[in-house]
Amino acid sequence: MSGIRDSLGRVGYDLLSRALSECQGTRVTGKLRVSGKPGGVFHLRDGCVVAVESPGAPGAEARLLRSGRVSGEQWAGLLREADGSRWPEAGLIAHGYAGAAQLRVVCMMAMQDAAFAVVAGDVEACDPLDAAFEPYAPVALGEAPGRLLQDAARKLAAVAALPWPVRPDRERPVPAAVPDEIREQLPPPQKELLAHADGRRTARDIAFATGLGAYTVTVGMARMLGEGLLELPAEPDSATRVTVRDLPTGALRQRPAGAPPALDPEVFSALSSAVAAGESAPPEPRPDPGPRPGVIVPSLPRREPGTHAPSLPRRAPGASGITETLAPERAGASWKGFFRLRHRIWTPDSGT
Repeated sequence: MSGIRDSLGRVGYDLLSRALSECQGTRVTGKLRVSGKPGGVFHLRDGCVVAVESPGAPGAEARLLRSGRVSGEQWAGLLREADGSRWPEAGLIAHGYAGAAQLRVVCMMAMQDAAFAVVAGDVEACDPLDAAFEPYAPVALGEAPGRLLQDAARKLAAVAALPWPVRPDRERPVPAAVPDEIREQLPPPQKELLAHADGRRTARDIAFATGLGAYTVTVGMARMLGEGLLELPAEPDSATRVTVRDLPTGALRQRPAGAPPALDPEVFSALSSAVAAGESAPPEPRPDPGPRPGVIVPSLPRREPGTHAPSLPRRAPGASGITETLAPERAGASWKGFFRLRHRIWTPDSGT
């Protein structure tokens, strides 16, 4: 971030500036959508900017709710009373939640902060929207587009001039090892940043969580990094790099369609013999080696059943059903049986 337009890029900055200048020259009343990261929408009335909405910065509603002036239930009740209006300004003043001057300041700060978030990000395109003019939390007097962009660029240059410049949506710091006596002496804004800096939140995330501006949190984070109150976590060691090689598609060629590969004649002859035989010959029985010479094998005496020996019951053949289960299937009629039957049948032409 070495210049005013370093993070945005000259092309994107000039694109946004040219689009807003054209809207001012033609006194456009409508919306200008800025595509990019985070991007946003500029609301214009007679060529002047009256509101800016961006996902990179909290709006007026988030600022009021996070500040504790209005609770969620009270805000829902104000929206019901406003008959569908997105910004219940009259209800806020009538119920005493905020004064008219305070609401004007909140709306102006939200518009300028959203413009800073758009300028600090990436701009890809700027397109006018053919939609009804319904600005959210507009300011009473519109701001000139050129002055609004200059203010955002000045803030971006101030962040870049700090010893530890950060971007609203990039760095995710963690609290540094600070003694408790020093931590207790910190002002409340820095204590709040320490409480929300957990290594996962950016300046934008902390801004939405606290209701502070994205620019305010970005500057505070950069200063605390320079003072040693915050630090950026070390990047994890990269794993072993795996080299992926693409297949040389140009060197590959398809095999031409031709005759199948020739079979070895000896292998073909062996296969033909095996098919003709039907099955291989059974292996010859191995002779019993018998006892080794010089080794006497004791023989067990044969016991004859006595007269009083209990006789075992005889089982009826086929009682268990295993014979039917293991019986081979009956083979179908073969050609040999057909010819034998044909010769046995007498016909007038056979003469037998």
